[in-house]
Amino acid sequence: MLNGSLDYHLFGRRSLLSWTLRYKIACGLASALLYLHEEWEQCVLHRGIKSSNVMLDSNFNVKLGDFGLARLMHHEIGPQNTVVAGTLGYLDPKYMTTGRISKELDVYSFEVVALEIATGRKLVDKQSEKGLVEWVWDLYGNGEFLSILKQVECLMIIGLWCAHLDWNLRPSIRQANRALSFETDFPQLPKKKKKPIAMYYVPSSPWISAHECLVASSSTNVG
Repeated sequence: MLNGSLDYHLFGRRSLLSWTLRYKIACGLASALLYLHEEWEQCVLHRGIKSSNVMLDSNFNVKLGDFGLARLMHHEIGPQNTVVAGTLGYLDPKYMTTGRISKELDVYSFEVVALEIATGRKLVDKQSEKGLVEWVWDLYGNGEFLSILKQVECLMIIGLWCAHLDWNLRPSIRQANRALSFETDFPQLPKKKKKPIAMYYVPSSPWISAHECLVASSSTNVG
């Protein structure tokens, strides 16, 4: 595959995946599992769902690889006993204690990969004593999801505010700090159709060159 495996993009040295691509990859993996579990004449249990087995083509479409542990099951037959095999962390804890395989085994592994895609964190982070799944459960249980999303939104708005092309409308660093601490209201920035555009002019003074004054003024497009 031209774009290699998912784990190389998440944890390797390649450029970071945009959220749009991350969501596309998650949906692609879910679609692949749907086909294997329910849309073929037999149910195919992959048993090796992990980020290193999610291959990406030139358009970042998902191609699921490594079927070395795969098992065929008739759709109407329930869980079956087998020897436990797979990669720790991606394996359903119930499967590890019972040795019984079912569709839910792959579903658990998909959930782990989905969390890796969403957070960019490995299963085991050396800087944290908790595994990925436990860490996310704690965030959810403590009601921190919305708080994190609010912080991301805040940082993006403050970023746009600080980059306003009208210098007079940019915040001071004190204002930016207060906004980041949620101590003041967010600014009312113009929407896309009214976003600020730069305007430049050559200074009238003969003693000041245009090169010495790169940006003399700016204005806002209100059309």
